[in-house]
Amino acid sequence: MNSHTTGIDNAGLTPEDLAALRQGLLEQRAFRHEQLREFDRASPARADRVAHRRAPSQLEVHVKLAASARMVLADVEAALERLETGQYGGCELCRWPIPLQRLRIVPQARYCARCQQVKEVGR
Repeated sequence: MNSHTTGIDNAGLTPEDLAALRQGLLEQRAFRHEQLREFDRASPARADRVAHRRAPSQLEVHVKLAASARMVLADVEAALERLETGQYGGCELCRWPIPLQRLRIVPQARYCARCQQVKEVGR
């Protein structure tokens, strides 16, 4: 694997850690792909929506859930790319390693917990 310009090479994670995290990301990717296929199957055709007058709130929830699934899928894909390039596990803001505990819970995490809070407050 390549070393990142910040000097973080997968944040000191062991090969076993990386393998387990990669497996979790692959499972998450498969789950999100299946979830999006389900959303596509459940989404009625435009004519069907008009004919059945599906509640606007139901459509809004459906759209928001699908958008959320797409965002998580993009994050998972980005994490898999970082794994391949040796950039996985380093916070994109402070450049410190993201603790293994956090990566086990949120394997697609781009930020350490402190920087994640800073990002969320700044929204």
